[in-house]
Amino acid sequence: MSIKPSQDRIIIFDTTLRDGEQAPGAALNIDEKLTIARQLARLGVDVIEAGFPYSSPGDFEAVQRIAETVGVEGGPIICGLARTTKQDIQTAAEALKPAARPRIHTFIATSDIHLEYKLKKTRKEVLAIAEEMVAFAKSFVDDVEFSPEDAGRSDPEFLYQVLERAIAAGATTVNIPDTVGYTTPAEFGALIRGIKENVANIDQAIISVHGHNDLGLAVANFLEAVKNGARQLECTINGIGERAGNAAMEELVMALHVRRQYFNPFLGRPVDSEAPLTNIDTKQIYKTSRLVSNLTGMLVQPNKAIVGANAFAHESGIHQDGVLKNRLTYEIMDAQSIGLTDNQIVLGKLSGRNAFRSRLRELGFELSEQELNKAFVRFKELADKKKEVTDWDLESIVNDEIQQTPELFRVELVQVSCGNHACPTATVTLRTPDGQELTDAATGTGPVDAVYKAINRVVNVPNQLIEFSVQSVTAGIDAIGEVTIRLRHNDRIYSGHAANTDIIVASAHAYVNALNRLYAALQRQKNEVAAVS
Repeated sequence: MSIKPSQDRIIIFDTTLRDGEQAPGAALNIDEKLTIARQLARLGVDVIEAGFPYSSPGDFEAVQRIAETVGVEGGPIICGLARTTKQDIQTAAEALKPAARPRIHTFIATSDIHLEYKLKKTRKEVLAIAEEMVAFAKSFVDDVEFSPEDAGRSDPEFLYQVLERAIAAGATTVNIPDTVGYTTPAEFGALIRGIKENVANIDQAIISVHGHNDLGLAVANFLEAVKNGARQLECTINGIGERAGNAAMEELVMALHVRRQYFNPFLGRPVDSEAPLTNIDTKQIYKTSRLVSNLTGMLVQPNKAIVGANAFAHESGIHQDGVLKNRLTYEIMDAQSIGLTDNQIVLGKLSGRNAFRSRLRELGFELSEQELNKAFVRFKELADKKKEVTDWDLESIVNDEIQQTPELFRVELVQVSCGNHACPTATVTLRTPDGQELTDAATGTGPVDAVYKAINRVVNVPNQLIEFSVQSVTAGIDAIGEVTIRLRHNDRIYSGHAANTDIIVASAHAYVNALNRLYAALQRQKNEVAAVS
């Protein structure tokens, strides 16, 4: 069963786990994808594009498990991407079988530049393929979405023909992608308006939009599309994705929330209607942003709209004075509306396990017993070091513990010696995948460099460190520090993340997290080669 065409609300289609994961270095394992999918369901997205099942066995399994665990009755639609080939579509259908509401999303390019250089096909051939493959997808599921790739650079008249054929063949949603982020808002709005006016059977399908942010216009393009008839927005958390990323979900949702009186008439609502335009629980936005950032290793820049660290900060004296007198002077939305709360002291070292569990539930975390036990041990360790344990501290602990990085190598000991007249020296002990404890030492330009060199001597996997970032979770000398690092190996990027009150320890754990991802990938490649031979 698919979502019926609706003109008075906006459907949020989240593609963080498909297009978002295509951002360099944002690769997620299956458990991490499940963690994000569960949070997307809590956030209230209508559709989760869980992956591209034919692309790899890992993607197939991820889509299948998300369909089983998140795609339940009352949950979101689970969508799988497929090219317009029978193998792709059959594989997607198989992966989506456990979902209560499955959707197959199939696509083929329609711009002349793609037809000539990529597909090497004529317009007539593309028309036939689109029609045949949509019908084939329809034989497996009721809910079929069709995308003419690079629609933004396609000849409008040809685009109208393809869409009309796809809808006639059974497409319930037609998606208009600005694949390379080329269009401006006026052009994109006109494109959607042209489709509404020239595709004879367009009333039988929902118009969706998908866009990239190469010119920084993706969100503006989508809002213009809404004004011209688009009713589904395909977006990602924090705007992650290929190249400059996708349209950011949090920006779209909050734009529609804050400016709903402006958008109401375009959706046939009274101007003064206070009813939300989407099903998103906006108070889950900040937590979802943090989770995706931590698991992908893609940091959110401080000046990022809605979820950036500075989004609700005021340094100017004039601004501070105005906000203290009335927040509306310089704030158009309440920080609490996205789930950003004041740093209140909630727990201390005498707090028990039940109080800890209850507070985590209030913050929106549902942990298994094993995850809860691990997080509680971390909390007790932190409470011994800090007098004030805040919600942000708890969030950092939990996000750090529930990350499902393959634990092949494990940090057992980190010890450093450094100073302004000393040679930075580090000793580390790692537990290897076969259970051995290996210790080595190294010197470096600083304590972190020395730690990484010592770890490299134990793990012995060539890599290039391309990014090292430290962020403070809260203010104060005893704040938790979060470390994010990215490694490159053979043109692939692997990220690692860890949090600790000791930055050196956090750095060691983050580095080993990334090395574990790299090591696991190398082991998979080795096993695949062995299986073929």
